[in-house]
Amino acid sequence: MIALLGSTGSIGQNTLKICRRFGIKIEALVAGNNIGLLNKQIEEFKPEYVAVANSKDVSKINHNRVYSGESGILELLEKCKSPLVVNALVGFAGLKPTVKTLELGKRLALANKESLVAAGKFIDCSKITPIDSEHFGLWYLINSRKINKLYITASGGAFRDWEIEAIKNANFKDALNHPNWSMGNKITIDSASMVNKLFELLEAKWLFDTADIDAYIERSSTIHALVEFADGSTVAHISRTDMKLPIAYAVLNEVKEQILEPVDLTKLRCLEFKEIDTARYPVWQIKEHLLNNPDMGAVLNAANEAAILRFESGEFGFFKMADLILQSYKKFEGIKINSLNDIFETDKEVREFVKSLK
Repeated sequence: MIALLGSTGSIGQNTLKICRRFGIKIEALVAGNNIGLLNKQIEEFKPEYVAVANSKDVSKINHNRVYSGESGILELLEKCKSPLVVNALVGFAGLKPTVKTLELGKRLALANKESLVAAGKFIDCSKITPIDSEHFGLWYLINSRKINKLYITASGGAFRDWEIEAIKNANFKDALNHPNWSMGNKITIDSASMVNKLFELLEAKWLFDTADIDAYIERSSTIHALVEFADGSTVAHISRTDMKLPIAYAVLNEVKEQILEPVDLTKLRCLEFKEIDTARYPVWQIKEHLLNNPDMGAVLNAANEAAILRFESGEFGFFKMADLILQSYKKFEGIKINSLNDIFETDKEVREFVKSLK
């Protein structure tokens, strides 16, 4: 039995596919604005509790126990008896549910990157199973052996083949044209800017307790993670690009049957790893500073979310978004986060600063 937060998104829908296949009961469903899909999920999975983002949508839900907003989600979690919560909410809104889940002593399957990016120092990662192909790959490979360095891969995003001059004026719709797969808007934008990979490096720092982490572009998205061991060997995790595999390991106690079709090695294109170029991905210049100053994750996350909103509104071209993020990062450089309250205050300050930038 599980509680699923973010049921109508890509991760949420794949989680329900795994639950359907293995007969796992859904105690609670939490969704945003896709009310039509949520009602279909309610009809099939018959949860005890439901929550939606906006109170105005409560009357549209075909259920008699519907909560709304942040406070409603937290109340729903308190009522749930499920030992496992899958948090697939998008953005900073996922942080409080992450904290509440762990406070309640439940296991957490975490797809909400922003929780660890903003507040990793206050979160007990021993209670978390990451739902992310890169971190799942690292976990799968490490197996308690001594490591030298961890590597994750990036597809390169929507603009990996564009001329750099053309990227400057690219719009929101352009940035959603991912070359390898279809995801939600925010993560697709983050992929194009490479913010997503900064997030994943910081997540890996907290999950695996090391700052010896890097990322390379691997265009096929076939290799998700690599581990360089102390003995000098390097191993790679290869699988199809399908989130049902990490979800299955997070939701089931153990996986005893095939989840994905194996990769046909004879059909693989030439595998090539490329360094991430700061001319094409300007935010990448803060990588080392971020890993060595992880309190700055709260700044990066807030600046990124605020900049995306302005980019989506059509105020400016793609590279201006990175400029706002980097200006914010410099403005708040050296900030010290001593509590969860500090994170929420910093989040507000950074968002206001981004709004004020010209």
